[in-house]
Amino acid sequence: MKIVKEFREFAMRGNVIDLAVGVIIGGAFGKIVTSLVNDIIMPPIGRLLGGINFRDLKIALVDVSTFDTTKGEIPYIKYGQFINTLLDFLIVAFCIFLLVKGINTLRRLKEKEEPKAEAAPTEKDCPYCLSKVPIKASRCKHCTSQLEETPANA
Repeated sequence: MKIVKEFREFAMRGNVIDLAVGVIIGGAFGKIVTSLVNDIIMPPIGRLLGGINFRDLKIALVDVSTFDTTKGEIPYIKYGQFINTLLDFLIVAFCIFLLVKGINTLRRLKEKEEPKAEAAPTEKDCPYCLSKVPIKASRCKHCTSQLEETPANA
């Protein structure tokens, strides 16, 4: 039962759920991009290149006229499908690039808007020898003079 409880805690963490949502949305986005490439981008390009359907572009690895089809299918290098897949990848990669670029721009803007808090001083001047001493020191390490109490160590 302990392992079930640990698994439930692990699965319900925010990061795991965010990752799951990202994977699901990424899969759906991949389908959209594949449809964009196959159904919208490639048909006009094929039309401009003389009515070529890129999915049908392939090179037979054997002589098709003498191949015995009872032994199996003709082996092909389907470079047209590879072109489609490569275009899918380039579009997804470009979209991710734009997304990361936008996020980085927003981070930089946020950092500019939020002024950084100044660090509290860690040293003070000794009024007798003008040396730097730690803020909480009660005696100067250089001249051994007794120092006034400061609000930091009061």
